[in-house]
Amino acid sequence: MTGLTLQLVRLQRPAALARTWLESLQPLALLAARLYLAKVFFLSGLTKIRDWETTLALFENEYHVPLLPPELAAWMGTGGELVLPVLLLAGLGGRFAALGLSVLNAVAVLSLPEIADAALQLHLFWGSLLLGLLLWGPGRLSIDHLIRRAVDGQARAGSAG
Repeated sequence: MTGLTLQLVRLQRPAALARTWLESLQPLALLAARLYLAKVFFLSGLTKIRDWETTLALFENEYHVPLLPPELAAWMGTGGELVLPVLLLAGLGGRFAALGLSVLNAVAVLSLPEIADAALQLHLFWGSLLLGLLLWGPGRLSIDHLIRRAVDGQARAGSAG
């Protein structure tokens, strides 16, 4: 073996341990993303229902949601911001909730004629977290995972019998 090959072989074990350790953090990272996003969107929904007249005025004059009448857009957006974060937080229909919040996030950006750079950066950050949840699901610390385990266990028990 050459010197370089020997060094690479020696690094394999520490690299494998590091990879295993980092992968063990994935459930916590997915849970943290779900907690953060649920808080952001749910608080936005609460703000909208606290002053419904202002919300309606914003949807009529400020937000220009494509294809929907302003009142319907206000109801749908507020409803989504109140229901989807609860599902996301619990990890129940996690990918569905992440997809719904992604649509709300994209519509929020597209419906504003002008958006401050800092606000756009926040929406991009939220979008990247939502994309991660869409790709990897809500993780092991979720109701989806518990359901999947129960269904898999029943399927194994049924095929063994």
